Amino acid sequence: MSTPFVALLRGINVGGKNLIGMADLADCFRDAGYQDVRTYSQSGNVLFAADRAVGPQLEDAVERMLGARFEVPILVVARSRDELAATIAAAPPDHGSDRLRSEVFFLKHPLTSAEVCAELPELREGVDSIAPGPGALYFSRVAAQARKTRITRLMAMPVFRQMTVRSWRTSTRLLELLDAG
Repeated sequence: MSTPFVALLRGINVGGKNLIGMADLADCFRDAGYQDVRTYSQSGNVLFAADRAVGPQLEDAVERMLGARFEVPILVVARSRDELAATIAAAPPDHGSDRLRSEVFFLKHPLTSAEVCAELPELREGVDSIAPGPGALYFSRVAAQARKTRITRLMAMPVFRQMTVRSWRTSTRLLELLDAG
């Protein structure tokens, strides 16, 4: 029995760099034997089913596959449907509310939220909030003060290269698509 997954690719089709068509991306997954392959948005979200390795092994296998096909290193964070559901369920109660701009920073195995939180720079009180979750960090900023955020300090740190960011809306939509089959 195969398990539904989402692969979250970092840094493709952003700012005119690492341009990869979604049809080509889906074909790459199909050619490698993954089932039920589809993409969502242009930012590198691939839904698929696999009966192979999970966690770090799956991430590594997909990274090697993409590197061979597209000749560019692409960081991959993979989550099973159940792992993504656990991440969504553990979000702070107001995460995704209309008054906030909310994102999920998905962490590549073996990075943990505790490790990142230990390195976090000072964020702007009353504007930014960050909370740890399973394999992720929940970041929000008050929408009316979004330009005052200090999250760029985290984004400048080396540890940020082991993360990929999705909006709350995209994160919840990916779970809906996995549930819809």
